[in-house]
Amino acid sequence: MKSFSKVVMVIAVLLYSINSFAQIKNAKTASIKVYGNCGMCKTTIEKAGNEKKTASVEWNKDTKMVMLTYDSSKTNQDEILKRIALAGYDSEKFRAPDDVYAKLAECCQYDRPLKTVAKNKETGRNGSAGHHQHSPNETTASQQEATQSQTQLTAVFNNYFSVKDAFIKSDGTTASAKAADLVASIKAVDMNKLSTQEHTVWMNVMQKLSANAENISIAKDVAKQREAFAVLSEGIYELAKVSKQDGPMYYQHCPMYNGGKGANWLSKENAVKNPYYGAQMLTCGSTVETIK
Repeated sequence: MKSFSKVVMVIAVLLYSINSFAQIKNAKTASIKVYGNCGMCKTTIEKAGNEKKTASVEWNKDTKMVMLTYDSSKTNQDEILKRIALAGYDSEKFRAPDDVYAKLAECCQYDRPLKTVAKNKETGRNGSAGHHQHSPNETTASQQEATQSQTQLTAVFNNYFSVKDAFIKSDGTTASAKAADLVASIKAVDMNKLSTQEHTVWMNVMQKLSANAENISIAKDVAKQREAFAVLSEGIYELAKVSKQDGPMYYQHCPMYNGGKGANWLSKENAVKNPYYGAQMLTCGSTVETIK
């Protein structure tokens, strides 16, 4: 009977794979560990990862392995695994946000071998219920976590501002070099050291930041570079809203760029210096939000 069951299981997997390949064009497959416990986890993981005609996900609760089949022209492993992580499930590449993990049903709260700062939901686990006081060591740990988070993103913001300053001077060569530095700083970010809010936003904007910084670094035309910078700035703004910085940032708007559709950017200075037009219309625009 055991041998028969194994044969049935193999046939089922083969049928699933054949069906996935038939529905998904440019199909690629990958097998990656995703942590979870039960049938409810399986349902959530597969629902989060699946995307009609683009990605198909099959998770095995015994092996903790997920089989990905996806259209490589429309998505990639990281995009699928990020959706799964945002649903509360760690993989070998992405850690789920702690607050999302904490909301999983008790039977779904798997052991987390990845480094995590998840908070206990049970009152008094580390002390008397209702009377837990933070020790000096806990306060220090919290401060260290905030410092680590700021350090992780400091280079990203600094390189972004360097790119922006190059566009103020309409210097495409410098913008390209600084954008390459930005790409490197994005790749160097350790998500395990980000705060919960930063981690969630980072997973959503990371690909946008990397792709547009890369576009700026390889483009030869300043106009094309500025188009990528406008999209890049959207992701940087989302990140700035949830991150702690030494000083304020100013979210500024140019109403004339892109045929009157406008575009935004971030600056450390309240005085407007327009990166989309440079010396042509240096002071065109206004500060629409101060982020502290």
